[in-house]
Amino acid sequence: MKNSVPTDTAQKGEAASKTLYERLGGAYGIATAVDRLIENLHRNETLNAANEKVKAFHTDAFKAGYKFMVTAWVIEFTGGPKCYPGRDMVTSHSHLGLTAYEFDVTTHEIKNTLYQLGAPSAEIEELMKIIYSQRDNIVTKAS
Repeated sequence: MKNSVPTDTAQKGEAASKTLYERLGGAYGIATAVDRLIENLHRNETLNAANEKVKAFHTDAFKAGYKFMVTAWVIEFTGGPKCYPGRDMVTSHSHLGLTAYEFDVTTHEIKNTLYQLGAPSAEIEELMKIIYSQRDNIVTKAS
């Protein structure tokens, strides 16, 4: 993700015509970010202490599949190839009983991960709009 920021006018015009998927570095850039994100979520004591179901999911038994599914979802929802084989967000999250607070902790972790990897602010904000658009599908309990 580093060094993907356009430096001149011609590059800026070219970047504007690229999909978010392309601007995030394609499958490799997204997979790198998701790999770090999932590691961060697994270690996030605030998130894991708040919800026993989340803590139970954040184990090594589910980690590789979790990384794959999140990577595929982000690839598809940022304009990359259709490759997400998972369920819709309601079905995927309803059993976890996630609160708005837990959603906010997760989105904070997503942003921090992207900043740590050097993703440009505009791309981070564009991705976060996609993530926030799923809030009502993911949050199932009052905080």
